[in-house]
Amino acid sequence: MAFAITQTCCADASCVSVCPVNCIHPAPGEPDFGRTEMLYIDPGTCIDCGACADACPVDAIFPAVDLTGPLRAYEEINAEYYAGRDVLAEASVAPNFHRWAPPDFGRILPSDFAPLDVAVVGTGPAGMYAVEDLLLHTNARVTLVDRLPVAGGLIRYGVAPDHPSTKKIGETFARFHDHPRLRLRLGVEAGPELAGRHDAVIYAVGATQARRLGVPGEDLPGSLPAATVVGWYNGHPDAAPVDLSTERVVVVGAGNVALDIARILTADPDALADTAIAPAALARLRSGKVREVVLLARRGPSDAAYTRPELLALAARGDLVVDAHDPRIAAAIDGAEPGDKAALLQGVPREAVDWSSPPPDGRRRVILRFHSAPVSFRGDTEIRGVTVSGPAGEVEIPAGRVVRAAGFRGAAVAGLPFDAETGTVPNTAGRVEGVPGTYVAGWIKRGPSGGIGANKECARETVGTLLEDAVAGRLPRRRRSGLRAKLRGRA
Repeated sequence: MAFAITQTCCADASCVSVCPVNCIHPAPGEPDFGRTEMLYIDPGTCIDCGACADACPVDAIFPAVDLTGPLRAYEEINAEYYAGRDVLAEASVAPNFHRWAPPDFGRILPSDFAPLDVAVVGTGPAGMYAVEDLLLHTNARVTLVDRLPVAGGLIRYGVAPDHPSTKKIGETFARFHDHPRLRLRLGVEAGPELAGRHDAVIYAVGATQARRLGVPGEDLPGSLPAATVVGWYNGHPDAAPVDLSTERVVVVGAGNVALDIARILTADPDALADTAIAPAALARLRSGKVREVVLLARRGPSDAAYTRPELLALAARGDLVVDAHDPRIAAAIDGAEPGDKAALLQGVPREAVDWSSPPPDGRRRVILRFHSAPVSFRGDTEIRGVTVSGPAGEVEIPAGRVVRAAGFRGAAVAGLPFDAETGTVPNTAGRVEGVPGTYVAGWIKRGPSGGIGANKECARETVGTLLEDAVAGRLPRRRRSGLRAKLRGRA
């Protein structure tokens, strides 16, 4: 019997480090690490010890024989990753062992290394992985700052409320909030005084701005960025209520965030009652009129932006429909090989949707429309519909709301250089050039790509660069007195 990794995998590789037979891949340092949708357990090598399941921060690992329902597919998904690989050829001791990489002592700090005072701005995954690294592997004193009154960042306000296992990683991060070398300051805007009173500052502020579509009507009332909708159902203090008085909502994009939004807007409110959804959002879902959400995917079924785990979770509800408006769609699905994203849609109903008719009565549904991109948003004083491209020309899809889920971009940070094209702070391995003692981690560093676990290696690189600068004497002298009083006054 072997274990299998399932839908909620965060890919932070906590499981890799505890596996006694090195059977979880791709591992940090391997070419595929950070490029796959999740990590995978080799069923031919796993010895069923369960160490990985104990270490997983998001409860994503189970014995394969215990998987039921939609999770049952993950036994095959794990095995598929190793199909065609000659495990025995890679073994160095016995069939149960892969070849281990040589020891890596990339960080060597002097024995008399003085404690650093480091400020970390942002309590999301990137910031907390940086905090974890500093507190566990150095003697640094850390001041953790967030402008919001509740810690968590993307975990608290970005993960869908019906993904409790994914949100559970917040508990792993929260254990550092009471660490004796950490001062937590919430509801505080980070200002220039941080740089003046710390040896170094790490900005892990994410990417909070919506990527523009550049189509006419994009700014009409009723056209909402995905962050607004996600923040609303997660109770973000800055999010405004979302009007659900329309029967049809169009979501531009087919990434994981788009699928989350479609799933929440069409869910049975009773099924969300015991989740982390904001009470005000749940009440509005109960009274709302939304019965149909249309996902516009620019590419085809084999190249859609969503991950296989997210599509499996949506398809398992039984209310997913594929719009069969283009013959290329059926050909891609029917001809898909196992492991192809399109193969996951082989059991999903297809329908030539009549957009001139209202959504069907008596049920909610999500429609995937591939090979479609918005040409314009139609309306006078508010959104009335979307004009989309198609193989037979342009098509009008009536809708009272549009959600733009085409990606995120970072916003400029006061006092730091900013690349407006990429939405990032220019850096070298996390070091902000030209601003000594200042570093970045997460999406503001590398752009909005990669899930929760990708931030672990990203933060590790940044902290390594910071320590390298400290050992080399490249950090500027700081004035450390009065920070606590200053922050208290701004709280």
